[in-house]
Amino acid sequence: MAGGTDTTDTFESVDWEETGSRLSTLSRRDRGALVAGLALVAAFLYDYLVLPASRPTITVPVEWNVTQLDWLFVTTLLALVFYVVVPLYDNRRLTAYYWREFKKNRMAVLSLAYLLVVFCIGVVGPILLEKPTLALDQAYQPPAYLSVDSTVPVNCLGDVVDGRCQGTMAHPLGTTGDGKDILVLVVYGMQVSMKVGLISTLLVVTIGTAVGTVAAYGSGLVDELLMRYVDIQLVFPAFFLYLLLTYLFGGSLFMFIVIFGLTGWGSIARLVRSEALQRAEEEYITAARSAGAGTLYVIRRHLVPNVSNSVITAATLLIPGFILFEASLSFLSLGDPTVPSWGQVIANGRSDLSTAWWVSTFPGVFLFTTILAFNFMGDALRDALDPRQET
Repeated sequence: MAGGTDTTDTFESVDWEETGSRLSTLSRRDRGALVAGLALVAAFLYDYLVLPASRPTITVPVEWNVTQLDWLFVTTLLALVFYVVVPLYDNRRLTAYYWREFKKNRMAVLSLAYLLVVFCIGVVGPILLEKPTLALDQAYQPPAYLSVDSTVPVNCLGDVVDGRCQGTMAHPLGTTGDGKDILVLVVYGMQVSMKVGLISTLLVVTIGTAVGTVAAYGSGLVDELLMRYVDIQLVFPAFFLYLLLTYLFGGSLFMFIVIFGLTGWGSIARLVRSEALQRAEEEYITAARSAGAGTLYVIRRHLVPNVSNSVITAATLLIPGFILFEASLSFLSLGDPTVPSWGQVIANGRSDLSTAWWVSTFPGVFLFTTILAFNFMGDALRDALDPRQET
């Protein structure tokens, strides 16, 4: 699906004109992705080499200073558009079949709707909302329509009724002990979670798929060398490497994504290799070879599209793992202190559970529901995309 090719490739469906040359040619989608990628690289170079450091990258309609992590996130979104959305649009009949199978799981449909809302708010919200700052005169304000003993807030912004401070819509989810609005923190946490989950998973899937397909198709010495490296990769202590770099340079969300994205692809490589080994013996692969198709062409146009279903399912289940891992590190104060992550907010409110329960509760609920939604959606995608999983 993600490659724009039906998984039931046959001898007749091989593009003979395109395989007439050993030179791999780019499809229209690949050319569009290449043009968009070059434009993104040009914009990145203009931002870092031409624009002054004090000037925001984008000033109209809102000011937005694009960071390195933002550039990676935009790259990830472009990859999703060209290699997930476009193939879904092109293969409408297959997409309709997948959708019919997917929507049999109602919880998965609700999870998809929830995740789309979280994604949209997480992408747009931090651009429109100012980053929360210290405001000690607004500390411990209760959520709207709730109340707390008026002695708890430093300065009650709402009405005081029967000695209890009433929450206001100025802070719908209340505030933290240092006066930061929890709703704004939750929105920023949505962006952090989407960045961590999507960028890390894209790195893992890209590297793992490349290594797995090359190992399966190359066989022999190539397969042996790559798989032995994967064995080393699987036991590589990436967590301790992250701790060491955090000790030396401080916690960084960019460093977290790069380290775990570049070292966590071993299981995906093994999964892809096992799937690709089965596909490599199919008739359409033999036909493409006989027609003179090169190795890169066979891998890109036949092997990768036909293992994409398993990869997409595995990727959907990888995302919540990365989100939870980042939240856990932030909870332990090992994350990026400059980024308002859900784990960081939960940690800040753990000592106030008896008096200001909302500080940790609301970010914790969003973290829980987001991870649960990804798991529901991953299970439904596995059933829809891989008929062998049906029970």
